[in-house]
Amino acid sequence: MPELPEVETLCRQLKEVVSRNVISELRILDHKLGELKNVAGCTINAPYRTGKGINLPLGNGTVLRLHLRMTGRLLWQADQLPLEMAHIRFVMTFNHGRLALIDPRRFATLTLADDTPPPQAPFDPLEKFSPRRLWDSVRTKRLPIKSFLLDQRAVSGIGNIYACEILHRASLNPQRAVSDVSLVEWQRIAKEAKPILLAAIGCRGTSISDWRDLFGRPGEYQHHLQVYGRAGQPCPRCGGPVTRIKLAGRGTFFCPDCQK
Repeated sequence: MPELPEVETLCRQLKEVVSRNVISELRILDHKLGELKNVAGCTINAPYRTGKGINLPLGNGTVLRLHLRMTGRLLWQADQLPLEMAHIRFVMTFNHGRLALIDPRRFATLTLADDTPPPQAPFDPLEKFSPRRLWDSVRTKRLPIKSFLLDQRAVSGIGNIYACEILHRASLNPQRAVSDVSLVEWQRIAKEAKPILLAAIGCRGTSISDWRDLFGRPGEYQHHLQVYGRAGQPCPRCGGPVTRIKLAGRGTFFCPDCQK
């Protein structure tokens, strides 16, 4: 599933490509997306991210909200070559190109809503990630720290790959009960999260399976992962073996020797 760095990569690329351009046509090719009216003829303002969601604000005061879910990705095509239609769920046409949603598992969602922010936005690691407020909010919770970081109602945008990497960099065992994480440890999480996510954005995300950016290029952050996908290999920090466990149904990678 595309996580914060992948979605932020798409939003930044979309800003360069579609901002201040008029939608000529939105063609829905999969009935599961529903019917979206009053979109053609609208100008797209600067796209922005909310958690793992892409927002395309329109000039009429509404916003197209796109969530890529498991396998969704966007592809920009500036030329007029025929699109390979397999797994394409919508095509948005402009006078200078086309934007297609490719989604083999058909889990992505596209909705039209008023362009108003949610009343209580969760913590976003790139914008507001207050260690003290996080510490205060989890004092009575017993779920594992990694599960808390993956909860989009609590922390916005972090997924499985980056949760493993952030906890490794902060030297915290992903199985630790979140109520046992001290304020100092939350400060470490906050300190390490942003540089990891920004570095991943700079690499256009992590391509382990089918992730591609807006122009069909794979990301490069997979070459910088410290623990994710490295079970049995030595920890880059202490040399101990990286271990893979299942935690809340998710493959979880960490170093038991230096993550306590």
